[in-house]
Amino acid sequence: MTFIRSISGFRGTIGGPEGDNLTPPDIVRSTQGYGLWVLREFQPSPDQPRPAIVVGRDARPSGDMVQRLVTGTLMGLGIDVLDLGLSTTPTVEMAVVGEGAQGGIILTASHNPVQWNALKLLDAQGHFISAEAGAEVIRLSEVPTDFAPVESLGTVEERGGWIDAHIQAILDLDLVDREAVAQAGFKVAVDAVHSTGGIAVPALLRALGVDDVIELYCEPHGRFPHNPEPRPEHLTALSGAVVEHGCHLGITVDPDVDRLAFVCEDGTMFGEEYTLVAVADHVLTHTPGPVVSNLSSTRALRDVAERHGQQHTASAVGEVNVVAAMNDVGAILGGEGNGGVIYPTLHAGRDALVGIALFLTQLAHTKTTVSALRATYPDYQMVKAKIDLDPAWDPDALLDAFARRHANLSPLTVDGVKLDLPEGWVHLRKSNTEPIVRVYAEADTEQDALALVETYRNDLLAGA
Repeated sequence: MTFIRSISGFRGTIGGPEGDNLTPPDIVRSTQGYGLWVLREFQPSPDQPRPAIVVGRDARPSGDMVQRLVTGTLMGLGIDVLDLGLSTTPTVEMAVVGEGAQGGIILTASHNPVQWNALKLLDAQGHFISAEAGAEVIRLSEVPTDFAPVESLGTVEERGGWIDAHIQAILDLDLVDREAVAQAGFKVAVDAVHSTGGIAVPALLRALGVDDVIELYCEPHGRFPHNPEPRPEHLTALSGAVVEHGCHLGITVDPDVDRLAFVCEDGTMFGEEYTLVAVADHVLTHTPGPVVSNLSSTRALRDVAERHGQQHTASAVGEVNVVAAMNDVGAILGGEGNGGVIYPTLHAGRDALVGIALFLTQLAHTKTTVSALRATYPDYQMVKAKIDLDPAWDPDALLDAFARRHANLSPLTVDGVKLDLPEGWVHLRKSNTEPIVRVYAEADTEQDALALVETYRNDLLAGA
């Protein structure tokens, strides 16, 4: 079992011995570290003597237990809690800013299976905390502290309605055309893996005027019907429902609704790598400007940006790194090839809901099928693999040695090692969320991409 402390927050499996898993003592210590960091950054005033933190969670069965521990610990530190209850990651990000809070905690292990949970940590801008802040939070989680006296304990207030506010903010965007979407008469199937997407996605669709919604796994009880990562092998039921019910498309999101993938009208996969590509095509058609994706994302985004005469920048993997690069270049859109769309006109975080609204607007305006839209983009093939880490291995040393062996290929080492090759590219990097090394490759054919994965995975392991 696993407990991971990283700049992505605190993530682990529920149950088992403390220190090796995300147990109640580990949850308390992790929350304590973050709470102490918030208190140190906070500037009190007569109007706000204590900081406030927004807390929301996905529908995992462990979520209620984790939230009670997090809430109680924050109160014990003298911090007020604004409780969103069942929510989505992008909704919590927006609520931090909307509530004028000093931070936020999202209780979700994102795409990880049901035995996992996590504390994803936000700053006062609703962004994931920086690497430097993350390191300090980890340090503070490991030191003794004084808690607040009884007269200074924090309070808890429920803050309902934020998903509705999030949806309304999307409807108000200039590049979202509710009238066109409603007139298109779309029929849509939705797979929400029994998490909070089952609350938010159907509500968004109906707000957009999509009345014919086939709900698949939309009850938010958190018992995932399949692996919750939106990969083709996990979406067979959605694909079948699209064909069976004659839908124009299928939509799936991960448990915390920051990743988005589509199924075409014929049951084939649009490809989660192409979610960001299609949304960028729509945005760039109306708004010129730079775009950003991470090093592991398809080069099709670069191609589409160049088609519109715009610049593409590649960042290190991780939402915080993409957002930093977007700020550096003044990007109008960014994201990650895992289906994460960041549209800073709304807020600077991955948001499946805004991705849905922008995509449906594009589909309504072009009056085409989803498969025909997909055919307008370059058809690269990507293979995603992983290497389970032996506890005895040092993944950083393995990657450093790998880079040195391939110095003649001018490897990019801002995040792991990426090699740009005549036949495609391959990227090897240590995961921030699991004890694995990810190996991604892209080429013109799946066979060529698979060959790149096999060749360079074996090359890395040769140094173990």
